[in-house]
Amino acid sequence: MSDIEKGSAGSHDKETRVDAATLPAYEAGSVAEAQQEDFMTRNGLNLASFKPRRFHTGDGTEIERTMKSRHLHMIAIGGSIGAGFFVGSGKALHNGGPASLLIDFAIIGVMMFNVVYALGELAVMFPVTGGFYTYSTRFIDPSWGFAMGWNYVFQWAIVLPLELTVCGFTVGYWNQDISVAVWITIFLVAIIIINVFGTLGYAEEEFWASAFKLGATVVFLIICLVMVLGGGPKGSRYDHYTGAALWYSPGAFANGFRGFCSCFVTAAFAFSGTELVGLAAAEAKNPVKSLPGAIKQVFWRITLFYILGLFFVGLLIPYDDENLLGANPFINVNASPFVLVGKYANLTGFDSFMNVVILVSVLSLGVSCVYGGSRTLTALAQQGYAPKIFTYVDRSNRPLFSVLAIIAFGPLAYVNLAAAGPTVFDWLLSLSGLAALFTWGSICLSHIRFRKAWALKGHSVEEIPFRAAGGVWGSWLGLVLVVLVLIAQFYVAICPPGGGFNTVEGFFVQYLALPVVIVFWIGGFIWKRTSWLRVDQIDVDTGRREHDWESINAYQAELAAMPAWKRWFHKLFV
Repeated sequence: MSDIEKGSAGSHDKETRVDAATLPAYEAGSVAEAQQEDFMTRNGLNLASFKPRRFHTGDGTEIERTMKSRHLHMIAIGGSIGAGFFVGSGKALHNGGPASLLIDFAIIGVMMFNVVYALGELAVMFPVTGGFYTYSTRFIDPSWGFAMGWNYVFQWAIVLPLELTVCGFTVGYWNQDISVAVWITIFLVAIIIINVFGTLGYAEEEFWASAFKLGATVVFLIICLVMVLGGGPKGSRYDHYTGAALWYSPGAFANGFRGFCSCFVTAAFAFSGTELVGLAAAEAKNPVKSLPGAIKQVFWRITLFYILGLFFVGLLIPYDDENLLGANPFINVNASPFVLVGKYANLTGFDSFMNVVILVSVLSLGVSCVYGGSRTLTALAQQGYAPKIFTYVDRSNRPLFSVLAIIAFGPLAYVNLAAAGPTVFDWLLSLSGLAALFTWGSICLSHIRFRKAWALKGHSVEEIPFRAAGGVWGSWLGLVLVVLVLIAQFYVAICPPGGGFNTVEGFFVQYLALPVVIVFWIGGFIWKRTSWLRVDQIDVDTGRREHDWESINAYQAELAAMPAWKRWFHKLFV
């Protein structure tokens, strides 16, 4: 018998086996009942689909597992790429310069690498919808879990109108005569239609949208390389070799240390949603098999999309370009540096193509807003942390009232019709960017405390089928980076890039997310009257998935017999 099998068997002897009635609903619910529904009902296309599903309400989810490995992989590699990356990066470039942009995104990338691996380990052990909040409740403090759950719902509720705002002024690139309200309405209706199809609608939309974004980004990188080497059309900015000229003039850094710190919140917003792969795992058919490979794709997303993409942007667009978002006092339809590359290269149609990519991306992330927010709200309601009406799951497996609650925030995008459009963008960007940091920090801390409680109960790491690449130290690194970024953003909130000191309004524009989280935390404490959990109070057994160790050991033996290059391939990609 292998060490893993011994450890697994030993743990079963020592620990009390969890009764089936106490397991999350995804274990006890009758998925067969869902599969017996006719096609129209299953896909939300008739009135019968809105009737309640007869699953019991528990600690987990009443939502059928319909997501496949290909869905999870594409959600991981391109699912959260939207306005923060394609448009917000222009403001970060203007405020901090190309070097600050690249370094800050790389730092957030290192943080996210450790966050998603920690999340992957927890999600394989406890694949429960709304997992980020339930992990905080289970491993840190129920009051803090309450705060993180509502913070995550609030984050996605705010991001939805932000994405719709970007949709509106992106379409304005082609026609500024039509009111932005028309486009906001069209894209909001499109998001509602996609959500009619429930989990499968989200999964398929994300699969094809991510595939399109991946292909478009590869094309963009190739074109950028040609432009940097001087292969642009004659008469364009890039008809001669430029190399790193823009790093010397106007320079690699803008606004000094203040500019460097100011890029962090944009980078955080751009990475928001990366953790959705862990949320989606609870609705995958076999998360133990599909989630590890999906988690590994995040590294390639960080490298390919963010690092290489923004590196080329910094080589081709000067940070003092008046068209960048933030350089102009009004939202400009040319604001995306990705669109500007095509425009300045005189590549007919390429700027429009990149605008189409942006539209697909923001629409995709808008759908993700409804998905992530609604699933967490449903989990909150199932735990008694939100009104019970949000536990309603219909016969097509939609958490119906939770979906409607998140969609109700969409019309906030119409505020963009006012002259203070850029101000609205700043408020939404800051709120959503910082909110994500608290979520990521909580994931890292939950993993640290899970490992500590796991060891205290006599378990070994060999009993964990998928382990975080950096282990506990990786989670400590992620947590420390989260704290440093919050400190950097606090500094920027007091000392903005333009110099001097911020006004009270300016401070809260930059740092409103912190008091929001504190209010949620206090509310959770008043409601639940709970405090920080001691390690010996942490339950690592209830609801834990039973793994097929015979198959896992067979796979590990097969992997060990492979050539070294093939083992590395599996380690990095599969």
